[in-house]
Amino acid sequence: MKVSGFTFIRNAVKNDYQIVEAITSILPLCDEFVVAVGNSEDETRQLIENINSPKIKIIDTVWDDSLKAGGVVFGLETNKALGAISPDSDWVFYIQGDEVVHEKYLPTIKKEMEDNLNDPKIEGLLFKYIHFYGSYDYYGDTRRWYRREIRLIKNIKGMRSYKDAQGFRLDDRKINVKLIDAYIYHYGWARPPQGLTNKGRNYNKFYHDDEWNKQHMTETYEFDYGNADRLRTFKGTHPKVMLDRIEKTNWEIDFSNKPLNRNYTLRRRFLQTILDLTGWSIGEYKNYKIVKR
Repeated sequence: MKVSGFTFIRNAVKNDYQIVEAITSILPLCDEFVVAVGNSEDETRQLIENINSPKIKIIDTVWDDSLKAGGVVFGLETNKALGAISPDSDWVFYIQGDEVVHEKYLPTIKKEMEDNLNDPKIEGLLFKYIHFYGSYDYYGDTRRWYRREIRLIKNIKGMRSYKDAQGFRLDDRKINVKLIDAYIYHYGWARPPQGLTNKGRNYNKFYHDDEWNKQHMTETYEFDYGNADRLRTFKGTHPKVMLDRIEKTNWEIDFSNKPLNRNYTLRRRFLQTILDLTGWSIGEYKNYKIVKR
């Protein structure tokens, strides 16, 4: 069984992405790892080179900065990396620059790949998610945060990244997946206040046009923490590859004075209650089809 990992990245140093941790967290499962390094204004390429693994293959890309709607450029860059993997790979493991897999899940992931390799009904593996927020001590726990997404796909012709690279489709249809008992730890919102302000400015450049950004991303813009709804204290352990970064944390955040419930409407509270009580997320967006066993 041959496994290829892949990702894309640009300005990782400038924007403080956990790309090294992301790659190294799944590197033990991969026979090769393709990294599409975009035209950066910092030492991103050197950062990837310094991982110093013979498994890593860097391809240099140029982003189309004229694409300013729906994060479509992320999907295009993902597909560039996907197109560079070895054609004889069986599985393809995708990870984004702010996602990390805990080492405790590696045996489970490997077994799921082995067990489902020759099952034609399974085209991908679906992961659960933990979305850290504000710091490494809290995570978002409402319907606002996507619960699951595809990160392992079979190397099938016609498999492509979908829209802003959150998931995949095969010949433009939803793919058939198995939900596995493994989590992706998403650290994209675990940043100091200024880091989140910078993320907001950078993130929105790829989802909105210049006029929108001019109106909303003003010089006085500050991230206000208004999109979490509800947080929980994280009581587990972080991946080993993240420990050095976490130990260097130099900020603290008090959520008691943050407007977390600003948009937490009665309807959203009702739907959240149903999810909490039953595990059923009514109207949940699913870019996949879970195969019933």
